[in-house]
This record gives sequence, structure tokens and C-alpha cells, in this order.
Amino acid sequence: MSVFIETIDTQKYRWIDARFDLKDADWGSQAFSKEHVKGAVHWDLEQHLSDMRSTEGRHPMPSKEQLTELFQQAGLELDDAIIVYDQGASPYAARAWWLLRYAGFEHASISRVGFDALKQQGIALSSTPEAYPRTEIKPKFDDGLLATRQDVKQIVDGTDLGVLIDARSAERYAGTNEPIDAVAGRIPGARNYDWAQLVSAGSFRKDSSFSTLLDTKEPAVVYCGSGVTAAALYAALADKQYDNIKLYVGSYSDWIGDEDSVVEIDREEHPEAADDRTKAVLAKLIEEGYSGEMLMKKFEFEKSLLGEKK
Repeated sequence: MSVFIETIDTQKYRWIDARFDLKDADWGSQAFSKEHVKGAVHWDLEQHLSDMRSTEGRHPMPSKEQLTELFQQAGLELDDAIIVYDQGASPYAARAWWLLRYAGFEHASISRVGFDALKQQGIALSSTPEAYPRTEIKPKFDDGLLATRQDVKQIVDGTDLGVLIDARSAERYAGTNEPIDAVAGRIPGARNYDWAQLVSAGSFRKDSSFSTLLDTKEPAVVYCGSGVTAAALYAALADKQYDNIKLYVGSYSDWIGDEDSVVEIDREEHPEAADDRTKAVLAKLIEEGYSGEMLMKKFEFEKSLLGEKK
């Protein structure tokens, strides 16, 4: 079954609006109130698709109870044909789609294009929220689609088979530039595929290829910074019939939440530490979030202070 779909049919499908903006958390709900696909309900990344009270990463996984309540309030049934959309070329619809798939919705898809394109194509619109009768749906959660921190540790330690795929930018993967998380780097051994390569001109590309990244039979765990953009890469892989993949929802922000977790960086991009004292200084600076040119400058300064203390 294809993950991405192109249609403006509002009779056959239940529509989910997942528009969101990380820089303006109210934008998605405001945009929905102004205009949305007729019959759609709005799911907010932080209000509905994450449990922001949890500490397992920056956008933690909702509990099964929270998801069940969300589906029941939306009036969904497991056999519903569902399409999720966002503003286009964004990962939020993929996050909602993955949660639906995790819960056993076998007929859920992602609109290949975003809201503006759907509007231009003539989809029926409304500014009035639709009220659906509450259902008593009992999701069929598939924990085989979800990777925990422990699962990832076992891959890193070599006690379990699997390939780790980092969906962040090459700079964040290498540890040369980390604008969000406190510690720069990646989960050891991970391969890199920047999820931004999946989108072009406001829609998901049809020609994405992963032949040099992953064999179709290899078990893989996809992650990013907080589990959101990784859902887009997961969806693209699933669309190309990669079916042995899991999503680490906690992702890198959860990984570094454990002080025992090891990170890996591209060493050639960082200053060299010659002895135990300078190694300790470098490790401390990386832990504090320094990276790239700022790390080099700060490291040289700290080394000069060590010289003065001799």
C-alpha cells in the first residue's frame, strides 16, 4: 500500500489537519479555524501528537491511553480511510500518520501535497469545525514499529541487529553545528539521510531513492532530533516498500538524556586533544553544547588557561 496519496475526495476519506509551526505553536490551530479541508479535524503536534509532560525527548510519544482518547474524540474507526495533511513539505502529517499506523489504522495515508496545493486543486473547504460522534474504538497497537532507547543501545552495543539512520542535516549529524540540543553529535554508528531531501516545491518527491542507504531486508531504526522529521523519513521508506523499520520517537534528544549514552562526532571537524587534561576540557565543552568554529575558539582559550596554571 502506498503511503502518499493525491486526491481531493472529501466523501470517501476522513481528513486530519496536522498543520503546525515550531516557531509559532498557535499557528496551526489558528490556520485551521480560518480555513481547512471540509470535514477535517485538527491534531496539534504538541497538544495531541506528543506528551509534553514526559521527559523522553523533546516531543515525547503519547501514551496508548492518550492516543485512544484522541481517536475516540475524533470519531474514528479502525477501518476508516484517512488522509493526513499539513502545510506541505513538512513532517507533521507524517508524525500523525505514523501514530495512526502504530495504532492499527491500515488505511491511513499522507497527502503528497500541502493545504495550499489542495486548495488550488479545488478541494472542498470549511471554516466550521466538524463534530463527530464519539466512538469506542480499541486500537491495535503494534509495538514492533517503535524503538526505545534500550533497543537503540542494543544496536549500538552490537547485541542486536539493526541499522541506525539519522534524519537530521549533515551538519547536525557530524556534530559540527547543533542549534537545538545541548550535546552535539550522533548516535554511534548511525548512517545519515537528511529528510529535507524528500521534499521539493512544497510536496513530497516521488523519485526519492534509498538504494545506497539501506537494503530492503536490513532492519533499521530511524531517528532525528525529537522524532518528528524522522517520521517523514520513515513514511518515505515505507512508501518504497521498506517494511523492516522502526521509529525511535525519543530520538537524539532522548538519547542524550541518559548520561551513560555515548555520542559520536566527525573528529576531523573538531580540535585535537593531546592529553588527559585537554581531553577533559574538550569533552566538557561538547557536553555544554559548543560546536564548529565556536568550539574550536573556546577550546583554544581553555587550553591557554591550562598553560597559565602550570
